[in-house]
Amino acid sequence: MATILEMRDITKTFPGVKALDRVNLQVAEGEIHALVGENGAGKSTLMKVLSGVYPHGSYTGDIVYDGEVQAFGSIRDSESRGIIIIHQELALIPLLSVAENIFLGNERARGGIIDWQETERRAAELLARVGLKESPKSIVADLGLGKQQLIEIAKALSKDVRLLILDEPTSSLNEQDSEKLLVLLTEFRRQGVTSILISHKLNEISRVADTITVLRDGATVARLDCKNGISEDDIIRDMVGRSLDDRYPPRTPDIRDEVAMEVRNWTVRHPVDPDRTVVRDVSFHVKRGEVLGIAGLMGAGRTELAMSLFGRSYGRDITGSVTINGKPADLSTVRKAINAGLAYATEDRKTYGLVLDDTIRRNVPLARLESVADGMVVNARREAEVAERFRQRLNIRSSSIEQETVNLSGGNQQKVVLSKWLFADPDILILDEPCRGIDVGAKFEIYTVIRDLAAAGKAIIVISSEMPELLGISDRLYVMNEGRFVGEMQTAEASQEKIMARIIKSGEAA
Repeated sequence: MATILEMRDITKTFPGVKALDRVNLQVAEGEIHALVGENGAGKSTLMKVLSGVYPHGSYTGDIVYDGEVQAFGSIRDSESRGIIIIHQELALIPLLSVAENIFLGNERARGGIIDWQETERRAAELLARVGLKESPKSIVADLGLGKQQLIEIAKALSKDVRLLILDEPTSSLNEQDSEKLLVLLTEFRRQGVTSILISHKLNEISRVADTITVLRDGATVARLDCKNGISEDDIIRDMVGRSLDDRYPPRTPDIRDEVAMEVRNWTVRHPVDPDRTVVRDVSFHVKRGEVLGIAGLMGAGRTELAMSLFGRSYGRDITGSVTINGKPADLSTVRKAINAGLAYATEDRKTYGLVLDDTIRRNVPLARLESVADGMVVNARREAEVAERFRQRLNIRSSSIEQETVNLSGGNQQKVVLSKWLFADPDILILDEPCRGIDVGAKFEIYTVIRDLAAAGKAIIVISSEMPELLGISDRLYVMNEGRFVGEMQTAEASQEKIMARIIKSGEAA
């Protein structure tokens, strides 16, 4: 196959950090090319160089596209050549219609006036091409994440895409929506569209990729041909520079007899629609030293349960009771929940977990700010000491504690979120999708933190859409569906099939 893209000796430097060091990438026309590496390896930076987010002149090296050296000064320049990037954080406007989003900045107009009939006709064609039956007039906010991801792809197709770049497209999707997206990519391949896929889901990579380029520490370390098959272990070895014989750190559970937290008959109504119950009469407990998993499909109510427990951050008309360490707990506000010994690391670290435009130093102590303050004034020295201690403890890769969290990789951002709550020293820690969108190496480090916290007698509740993850790190599982707990099992006796059977059976009964 002819080469459509070649990136030669790309070097990109930020203050104090060399993000890319003479990286080379060669992509054949009509293939699915996977770009993999640990968080901070330089994958997203390389794609931002390619797409013009980092314009020509801000890096060294050459981009050769369609046989010509390019000097993209902006995204508009790269899009004009058919290079379209879909970022991990979707760039849709929730309150606009599907058609308006698809043609935003690329409007169908005559004489400066938008032709709505043509806009909706063309949008319907593009939606059909990506397998969506929704009306072009549908409001994006009313659609699920899987459908929103497909709308982003329809938007790319509207710009006559030749090279489609997808940055972690399935990180927020359930298995069904992920499968639809992968099938769509293989269909695009048959149609001659070239794709570059960035993903940490190695099982997906090994299924659909024709070629894999591996980055490590900002440099190209391997190019793998998948025609004869490639194992996940081979990819991991190149990614992290060593073999991960066990994806999960060894652990001997030391579960204490004391119940750390018990929830009884917890019911939560939707914050906007009071007729809709999102958590229904849920009761459960977690012991000290135990890692408790909560499994379920997207929309089952797991996050709503966690947020409603943590200072009633979600929902209305909440009823039920909670005891912590055998005593009734007042969780009516976030501050009271923290004081009671409860912490919640959100699944949406960028929106709710971090102050992105502030530094590591300022983010780490936030949940327990009084500990680094003299009265009402933060002591900068103590603040820095705390941040540096956790930067080293959790191996946060950064130039210093003065680096803004927005410039950290996803895995390192997640470590800052964990640092914040570890500094709060909770008795019970709820981790909502703690490893979403991060690589196998960073996952192992976070699993190790979870193991060590449990060994220290903390009670850990892990919510995850990755069933192998729950089976690998938890001691006991609850299965949630449609706002209810529909099953409980010891992890040693659990399997993905048993979990899905509980979900399906409860759905049929309803």
